[in-house]
Amino acid sequence: MDYKTSQRLIELNRQFYTKFARDFSITRQRLQPGVYSLLGRISRQARILDLGCGNGELLRALVASGFQGHYTGLDFSTDLLREAQQRIPDGTQAIFYGADLTEPGWESQLEPEGFDYVTAFAVLHHLPGVDLRREVLKTVHRLLASGGWLYLSNWQFLQSPRLRKRLQPWESAGFSPGEVDSGDYLLDWRRGGSGLRYVHHFSETSLRRLAENSGFVVRESFLSDGENGQSGLYQIWQNILYNPS
Repeated sequence: MDYKTSQRLIELNRQFYTKFARDFSITRQRLQPGVYSLLGRISRQARILDLGCGNGELLRALVASGFQGHYTGLDFSTDLLREAQQRIPDGTQAIFYGADLTEPGWESQLEPEGFDYVTAFAVLHHLPGVDLRREVLKTVHRLLASGGWLYLSNWQFLQSPRLRKRLQPWESAGFSPGEVDSGDYLLDWRRGGSGLRYVHHFSETSLRRLAENSGFVVRESFLSDGENGQSGLYQIWQNILYNPS
């Protein structure tokens, strides 16, 4: 994928989340089962960075489970961040930053090796192009303490007959199929109006390859969520000693 196409896809999603932030938040008032299954593995005193934190639902679930550490949430949507900040549980060590993972220097407000865990639930599949994904993940590697953990999930929408019906032709967003990568798709949105989102469909193999190229080792993979329990592909990565260049 060339740079121009990548930037156009980024702008497509940016416009989507700006327009539909409120409607999107309404659909994200509880966490997916796969996310809940991981909460118990996080140390109560950990330092956590939540990428694509949205309305802050993960923080509230962590606190409800006994979390007493320090939480940092990043998202580019000012509307979702505003909601997250208004709903911080009392006595919680939490801070939210506005940052766009697709922009260079998104990590500038954060301390290198400052986190025990980074979460990226339903985030990576919205980053267009292998190069951008790799650069974001290399940055995550630098933000994690030695031996730290990255918990991530990616949408397996092709496993759902209902969601497959919502795939749209690239021409409806002004693209040609030849401009995008294999595994790239366009999905519609139908709440509060009609919209389009760019999403990439990962296989377990492609995610493992991306982990290795970004300085991580995959420790675990599993499927969860949705009507068939297969709508989300979860992986647990650990950063290894070498620092990818």
